[in-house]
Amino acid sequence: MTTDSFDIFLVCNPGLEPVLKDEAAAAGFAGAKAVSGGVEISGTWSDVWRANLDLRGATRVLVRIGGFPAVHLAQLDKRSRKFPWGDVLRPDVPVSVEATCKGSKIYHDRAAAQRVATAIAEELGAPVTKDAKLRVMVRIEDNLVTFSLDTTGESLHKRGHKAAVGKAPMRETLAALFLRQCGFTGSETVVDPMCGSGTFPIEAAEIALGMQPGRSRRFAFEDLASFDADAFAALRRDTKTDTDLRFYGFDRDDGAVANSQKNAERAGVADYCTFARAPISDLMPPEGAPGLVMINPPYGGRIGNRKMLFALHGTMGEVLMTRFSGWRVGIITDDGGLAKATGLPFLPTGRAVDHGGLKVKLYRTDPLP
Repeated sequence: MTTDSFDIFLVCNPGLEPVLKDEAAAAGFAGAKAVSGGVEISGTWSDVWRANLDLRGATRVLVRIGGFPAVHLAQLDKRSRKFPWGDVLRPDVPVSVEATCKGSKIYHDRAAAQRVATAIAEELGAPVTKDAKLRVMVRIEDNLVTFSLDTTGESLHKRGHKAAVGKAPMRETLAALFLRQCGFTGSETVVDPMCGSGTFPIEAAEIALGMQPGRSRRFAFEDLASFDADAFAALRRDTKTDTDLRFYGFDRDDGAVANSQKNAERAGVADYCTFARAPISDLMPPEGAPGLVMINPPYGGRIGNRKMLFALHGTMGEVLMTRFSGWRVGIITDDGGLAKATGLPFLPTGRAVDHGGLKVKLYRTDPLP
C-alpha cells in the first residue's frame, strides 16, 4: 500500500450508521457513506490513525489492504503467498487470521483462514496465533477474496478511563452517538439522573472540552509496518479547551456515585462534573440555561422488574415536565411501554439499536414546555 487513498470501514452498532456518518463527515473524513454495520470512508494511514484517535462513535476501524479472485483453496494458497504482506505487517508481530465465506466455491471458513495463515507465517515469517491482537480478516464473497486489517485492537469504547462500572453500563461509543442524535455539540449542560458509572456526563464533558477519545490508549496499528510514530505523535493532543459548563450525574446508589467520580478523575474531567446521591423524585435543574437531560434508565430486559418500573418512569416524566421547562430529554430503552409511561412528548423514534443483546431505541423530545 502507498500513500494513495484506500478504503476504510468505520464499524458501529447497527442502527446508528447515519449518526456515525454525520460525525465522520463533520470531522473531515472524505466520502463518508453509511452502509450496513458502519460507515465507509477513503483515506491514507494518517486518516486511519486519526479515525481511531478522534471519532467518538466508531467501535473499530478496518482497512481494506487488497485481494484477488480465487475459486479453490489451492488458488487461495498460491495467491496469498504472493500477496505483499510485508507492506503492512511486521515479521516480528503476531497476527490472527479470521475468514468468512459467502456465495463462493471456497465455502469452508476455517480451511480458508488456515491457508492464509500458513501463507503469512511461511512467506513473511510472522507468528500466527489465535489470541494475537492484530487481526487479518479474510472475506470471500462471490469468489472474490478481500483482505482487511483491524487497526484498532480492543474496541474503541475502551477509552482507558473507566475502571469502575456497575450493572449494564452504557458504552462510551453508544453514549457519544446518542448525545449527537439529541443535538448535543458541547455547548450546553447535560444532566443524567440515573448516571450509573457516569458515562453520559463524562462523555459530554470531554466533547465540550475538545478532548480526543483515544488519547489514553494504545492501538493495533502501532504494530504495523506502515506505522510512523512521529507522524502519529503529531496527531495526539493533550490540550483541552476550557468551558464554563458543568455536567451532572445523580444516582440512588452510593457505589454508582463513587464509581462515576473515580471515572471522571481518570478521564481528567472531574473539575467539570458533579456527581451526587439522589432519587429521581428529588431532581432539580441546575442553575443556568436549559440543556439536555440524558437517561439510560433500568428497563425490564436489562435490570429490574417491569411492573415496578412503570411507577419509576411515571415519576421521571412528572419531574421532568414540571421542573425542566426548556430542557430537551433523551431516554434509551428497549421498552416502548415504559417510554410511554413517562408521558413525555417524544418525537418519532428512529431505528432500533443493538445494545448488549437487546434492541433499544432513543426516545427524545424537543425543548419541554
